[in-house]
Amino acid sequence: MERRLSAILAADVVGYSRLMGIDESGTLQALNRHRCELVDIRISDYKGRIVKLTGDGILAEFQSVVNAVACAAEIQRSMSARNENVPKDERVEFRMGINLGDVVVENGDIFGDGVNLAARLERIAAPGGIAVSASVRDQVGSRLNLGFEFIGEHMLKNIRQPVQVYTVTLAPPSSTRLIAQNRNTCFIAVLPFTNMSGDADQDYFSDGITEDIITDLSKISSLHVVPRNTIFTYKGISVKLKRLAQELGVRYVLEGSVRIFDKRVRISGQLIDTANGDHLWAERYDRDLTDIFAIQDEITHAIVGQLKVRLLPEEKKAIANEPTANVEAYTYYLRGRQLSHTWTKSYLQLARRMFCKAVELDPDYARAYAGIADCDAAIRDWAPDDVPLRRILEMSARALALDPDLHQSGYDDRAAAAFERALTLDPNLFEANFHYARFFFMHGNFAESVHYFTRAAEIRPDDYVSPIHLMAAYHSLGRWVDRENWARLGLLRAERALNLNPENSGPAHRGALALAHLGDAARARDWAARAIAIDPDDIVAQYNLACVYSVLGDVDQAIDLLEKLLPNSSVYHIKWFNNDSDLDNIRDDPRFQKLLAAAMTQRERIERTAS
Repeated sequence: MERRLSAILAADVVGYSRLMGIDESGTLQALNRHRCELVDIRISDYKGRIVKLTGDGILAEFQSVVNAVACAAEIQRSMSARNENVPKDERVEFRMGINLGDVVVENGDIFGDGVNLAARLERIAAPGGIAVSASVRDQVGSRLNLGFEFIGEHMLKNIRQPVQVYTVTLAPPSSTRLIAQNRNTCFIAVLPFTNMSGDADQDYFSDGITEDIITDLSKISSLHVVPRNTIFTYKGISVKLKRLAQELGVRYVLEGSVRIFDKRVRISGQLIDTANGDHLWAERYDRDLTDIFAIQDEITHAIVGQLKVRLLPEEKKAIANEPTANVEAYTYYLRGRQLSHTWTKSYLQLARRMFCKAVELDPDYARAYAGIADCDAAIRDWAPDDVPLRRILEMSARALALDPDLHQSGYDDRAAAAFERALTLDPNLFEANFHYARFFFMHGNFAESVHYFTRAAEIRPDDYVSPIHLMAAYHSLGRWVDRENWARLGLLRAERALNLNPENSGPAHRGALALAHLGDAARARDWAARAIAIDPDDIVAQYNLACVYSVLGDVDQAIDLLEKLLPNSSVYHIKWFNNDSDLDNIRDDPRFQKLLAAAMTQRERIERTAS
């Protein structure tokens, strides 16, 4: 029999019996999903050990009380975000209790007053809350970004002495910018429309129809629509609608199909109330391809009618606006949009050609100009001197759209105002969150960059870039556990992206950086070599590999790469270098300091000449 001092975390599901009575299968699936995707991973990340699972309960042991509290706080924050769009009476919520005390260990299980007290504390915690003993509060102190509120002395069952109890005050969740929920808001998901044309190359058209319907519905203030990047993770996956609705926190689901033949299109759609399985609306449209925008408009108005949503005058006007009257231009635009999602240099260049063709066919096609600007802004990361900033700004102005790289021109106040305006219009816009985060990172404001990078990573489950930036930002903030957690997530997403697009060096060099931060030097160098083999001329890869070598302590290799890059870097990139903690190991090296100073002087001279 072994005795030891441990931090014990006890957790259970609030109202578990009631939830099981309402929907036994759905509750079990939701609980298992939360455990597999969140709870088990976080306990492991914080060096904890799950001692036992008891139906709706979890008992875990930690050697560090700080880790136990940090783990509990992160789980509760994440559960709050997961439950944001779930009806209150269907939410899976945990309450948790944490105690630091002596335990008896036998056959892997733990016993004793320390365990009993943790269980009693869990019973008095609020739903979504954490109750801790005074010993926990005293040990953690101010070491975490958390507060403790004293809720009095409690006499707890089978505990001889009164216990001073504190609740953990969690910081506000990062989703404060999300659309506020109210009883008049309808939550809806538009599933990717199925391509029935028998030709996989036609996916761009069915995907485009889906995206445009999502865009139109998102303009309606009384609707909360699942963003495109989230919903497309379900493309091609067979899933029961009720389970999908629970996962996404919606009640209504729109699904449909698209088939193109000759110059005609057939679109079918149906709106389903997942609460009872009722089909509220179903329709099939057989029209000329030129009627595509009229069909989209009819579908949107049908949904509005069925959900009894009242449109504001400006919403009616926004929905009625057709992006172009030229169907061929629209087709090229959809092709470009699909290609641009792949986010590789070659695909972005091809996407740009599609957008340019759309503009050629319709010189007033605003979305196509925005597509060109987006592609140019992304390509500029690879070749800043090949894509003049003036061209991006001109295209953005023509499109009346946000320019993600406006800050490169030095207009920081205008850039910040534009980002804020974009997020007011659409808090779930990935590009606005992502580029606003980069804006803050470039200026060394890591706390704000963390907020927006986190939101970007939540919006797009396939985004491996934001987790890597979060890894660096948390490194700069000295939050090592957070740095490691984001490094692991970034690596996981990068592996998936590399398997899907092995010709893209992006996930390879960013995965190498994550591995370097995780201390796996051998794999980091293997991934670095793979990135260079894929695209030897990718300057973003070269910069990130310089960071890899810097993190690993290979100073000469890092500076050798930077010698090729710094002379051609923009002022924007040099500001980024100045605030990137991945280069901290080489900052004091005279070679690096000389390179950085020379590059800054040269670039400022070029910028002054250009202006």
